[in-house]
Amino acid sequence: MDGRDYYELLGVARDASTEEIKKAYRKLAIKHHPDQNQGDADAERKFKEISEAYAVLGDADKRARYDRFGHLGARDGGAGGPGGYPFDPSDLGSMGEIFSGIFGDLLGARRRAQHGRDLRYDLEIKFEEAAFGAEKNVRLARPVTCETCTGTGARPGTSPERCRACNGRGEVRLQQGFFTISRGCSACGGTGRIVTSPCDDCAGRGLVQREEELVVRIPAGIDDGSVRSIKGGGEPGRNGAPAGDLHVYVRIEPHPLFTRVGNDVACTVPISFAQAALGAMLDVPTLEGKVKMRVPAGTQSATTFRLRNKGFPTLGGTVRGDQLVSVVVEVPESLTERQRQLIADLAAEMGEEVHPQRKTFLDKLRSLFE
Repeated sequence: MDGRDYYELLGVARDASTEEIKKAYRKLAIKHHPDQNQGDADAERKFKEISEAYAVLGDADKRARYDRFGHLGARDGGAGGPGGYPFDPSDLGSMGEIFSGIFGDLLGARRRAQHGRDLRYDLEIKFEEAAFGAEKNVRLARPVTCETCTGTGARPGTSPERCRACNGRGEVRLQQGFFTISRGCSACGGTGRIVTSPCDDCAGRGLVQREEELVVRIPAGIDDGSVRSIKGGGEPGRNGAPAGDLHVYVRIEPHPLFTRVGNDVACTVPISFAQAALGAMLDVPTLEGKVKMRVPAGTQSATTFRLRNKGFPTLGGTVRGDQLVSVVVEVPESLTERQRQLIADLAAEMGEEVHPQRKTFLDKLRSLFE
């Protein structure tokens, strides 16, 4: 190292307490640790510097020699260090222990406290429920904390034992050169505990399956495929960790009459030839019941009318889409002799000139062969 002041490196005053020095080192070590800054040579250098500083200031005897004689005093005392502080590789073990002592409880606690897994539930709702919102009661079987063992997994009257492989930390540490690498303990699954006498009700898992009823709130205007999440509705956490969430995937049932186009609702209504030709007032279904809609005389098949504010609301808003009503002129499939005669008389009376669409088509057809 370039002889920088150890107190300056850790950002503490010279009269800082041991706990203040430890907290300062912990903060800097988390920031510059190589595991968090892979490939960053500058972070690795800084981590070595602050670790060297803590190796001295974290030891009462070495700190006293350093305060009195500076780097030379620390070196003569056998602490060792690079650049004016000759570094002794054999001292890595003690430095690794210092680092592990600071982070061991923190990292081990994170592994032992296991966040509960998230769960999924597929919910099918009606078209109208998607439009206006609803509250749905869903029943599902999900893991809950075993009441017999209170989640420990051990038979009542017994307790889980400390894992010997990791000494209860939930992790094992490997020394690789200067660095200490931590891995989750495979023997205890990272819990730090081994259940030797499993609970009869949960077989040592600490969890049992139970059917529960939960309320899922469906907002008006929800889209097909949307996900509603219930915080804490998933699997319980272990050792004080929070429970997972329940993710409800919403599917909207197809409607026999309506289809959704954005926030608009579309439907098709059949009308007779007479209604199309003469005009009529129709009863048209909407999401809120039937309404009257006027069809003007001379309406052509596939004409679309718009009913304002009869569609879906915007999600979380009050503005509603419209209803698009397409009319289709129905041609009767069977006629009585009198009906046939009446239609034939009408055709003769009207002639081709009153069929502009048909006349235009025939004119185009003739032009192709002239």
